[in-house]
Amino acid sequence: MVLKISKRVGRSLLVIFLVTVAAVGLLSLAPGSVADVMLGENATPEAVEQLNVRLGLDQPLWQQYVDWLGSAVRGDLGTSPLTGVEVTQAILDRLPVTLQLAAMALLISLVVSIFLAVLAASMPGTLVDRGINAISSAFLAIPAFIAGPLLVYFLAVQLGWFPVSGWSHIEDGLGPNLQSALLPAIAVSLTEIAAFHRLLQTDLLGTLREDYVAAARAKGMTRMYVMFRHALRPSSFSLITLAGISLGRLIGGTVVVEIIFGLPGLGQLVASSITLRDVITVQGVVVFVAIAYVGLNTLVDVSYGLLDPRVRKAARA
Repeated sequence: MVLKISKRVGRSLLVIFLVTVAAVGLLSLAPGSVADVMLGENATPEAVEQLNVRLGLDQPLWQQYVDWLGSAVRGDLGTSPLTGVEVTQAILDRLPVTLQLAAMALLISLVVSIFLAVLAASMPGTLVDRGINAISSAFLAIPAFIAGPLLVYFLAVQLGWFPVSGWSHIEDGLGPNLQSALLPAIAVSLTEIAAFHRLLQTDLLGTLREDYVAAARAKGMTRMYVMFRHALRPSSFSLITLAGISLGRLIGGTVVVEIIFGLPGLGQLVASSITLRDVITVQGVVVFVAIAYVGLNTLVDVSYGLLDPRVRKAARA
């Protein structure tokens, strides 16, 4: 068990390292630097060079990365040269918005997909089943950057049910907060609903063909009782895995939605930092998202043992 955990931690650290290296390498390909942004278009080359020296940007890229990595290992993600704000503090200030958006999107996805999957699996081959699959295909074909503007136009502009953009913090009231978060959460959740539904329905159909399910039906148990008591739980392992991976992806993948709806989250922070060549902030956000993603995957692995006793017995063997 200790060896297994050690290997998992080692792979996780390698993933985080490679992700940060890729982020720095891609940003280095962009023209200009943070010094050009700070001094403006009319700055002389001499002034830009002096500022680069003061910020340490005159050093080779690998040296800059090694210096940053040494500080990051000690818990210091650096300070933005543009704003003067510590990157850790900037992440903590914007994290609640992204976490709430990702959590609401995941909750909506799970509730809707479980309902659709159970309904379709209980009536396979019927008009209801085909209709649900058609809706799922439509959700899968609509990315968030298209769903967002469509939802804004119909539900916010035309009907006025939601604000067009902006964010209301929970300190200002739970109602306004949920009203500002629900529309972007729905936009993010549509693709997840389709993926969750298809995966769970496939697993449910396979479980319903098992002998113990047939025995339960032979005892006179109702279809819905068999579905929820005997079929849903053993069919949920793949869904839990995908949900854990999706939450990690949602935390770092809400950039487009946050920009469309004007939400002050991590996505908007990293997007603006890339535009301004603020490499320090981008590196900090990337390493945070990578740690969150890897950590959630580890929790998913642990949750298997809680759901299925066979996993716990295999781990002890």
